[in-house]
Order: sequence, then C-alpha cells, then structure tokens
Amino acid sequence: MADLDTRARILDAAESLFTEHGLEATTLRQITGAAAVNLAAVNYHFGSKEELIREVFRRRLTWLNQRRLLELDSLEKAAGGKPIKPSQILEVFFGVALKLAADSKGGGRSFMRLLGQTYRKPPEFVRGFLAEEYTAVLGRFKAALVKALPGVPGEEILWRFHFMMGAMSYALSGTDALHIVAEDALDDSDAEALYARLMSFMLGGLRAPLPTLRGAPAKRPRSKVAA
Repeated sequence: MADLDTRARILDAAESLFTEHGLEATTLRQITGAAAVNLAAVNYHFGSKEELIREVFRRRLTWLNQRRLLELDSLEKAAGGKPIKPSQILEVFFGVALKLAADSKGGGRSFMRLLGQTYRKPPEFVRGFLAEEYTAVLGRFKAALVKALPGVPGEEILWRFHFMMGAMSYALSGTDALHIVAEDALDDSDAEALYARLMSFMLGGLRAPLPTLRGAPAKRPRSKVAA
C-alpha cells in the first residue's frame, strides 16, 4: 500500500508540473519535491523520466480509450448491425474525453489540458507511445464512421476526424489564445457549456459539404449526411 501511495503521489505531481511547465522543462527535482519523495523512489517505480512520462499518459489514456470502446460496443449492439448515427459516434469518442476534462477534483481536467498541449508538438518517444495507444480505438471509430457515411470518402473522414481532434486539443489545452480573438475575456470554467459548444462545432464540420479539390473534385455524397 505504501508503494502504491508513493507511486500515485509521483504521478500526480508529475502530471500537474508537466501541465504547468511542459514535459521537457519539468525536472525530476521539481517532481520529487512536489511529491515529497527522493530521487530513488522515482528510479524504483519508473526507472527514468521518459518512462515516468509514459506512465502519466498511460494511467488515464488506458481508461479513456477502454471507456470509448465499451460505449461504442453498446451503440453497435443496440444498432443490430445497422449504421450508427454519426453524431452518436462523435459524442462517444469526444464526449468521454470532455467529461474527463470536467473532472477538476480527480485530475481529469489537468490531464486533458496536458494531453491537448502535447498533441501540438510531442517529443518523438511520446508520439510513438500515443500512436500505439490510439491504434485500436481510432481504427474502430473510423470503421464506424465509414459505415455511417457511405457517401463520404474514407480519406475525407480521416481529414475531418483529424480536424476535430485538433479542435478538441486546442479547446482543452488552455484559453490563453482566446484573448487574441476576443476583446473581452471568455470564461471556460463551465464544463457543460464548453461541451455543448465544442460538440456543436464538430457536428457542423462533419455535416459540411465535401470540398471541391483542384484537379480532382470530390464527388458529392448520394444522400444527405445525417449526423
């Protein structure tokens, strides 16, 4: 029990400091000071700073992606082999993350802010780790969207999913940039309002007409996209 408590304190301290200062700028000395442990404890539980960073992401990402897949399983079971509404697919994938971000007491908000910051420019070893963590879940959700939107090319679905991931990451990584586009300060403390605004924006992007690309105009879907 003592080992588990020490490990959790180190992870909590690291997560908070990484969010505040960044992965590279945060030192092990800062982490051990905040966790009230010595360097030997970090080496014992994690072995290195890189492994500590992986564990900070792994302990919440594993739960996050498992929850996404469980909810997608439920939707597919209820659909009985028929396509799921695209809006339901997005609400599962992004909704689970946004609900985690609303958890200010359990550390969810801090973690999702860190994840959003890291998406923009991850160190190479983190990029590889995140790719491994997301491979299975992204494959399942892409397949569900392709089935739900038969008139939209798979490549276009990937682009739109990429843009939606970017929008969520930007929204959760902090609001400093809001001051660039807003004369008055915007309040992001209302998690429900942020969820509603972001989901509305994403669904609008999913429903948007297909682009006309230079040299190779994209075909219009045979039927209206029902999101």
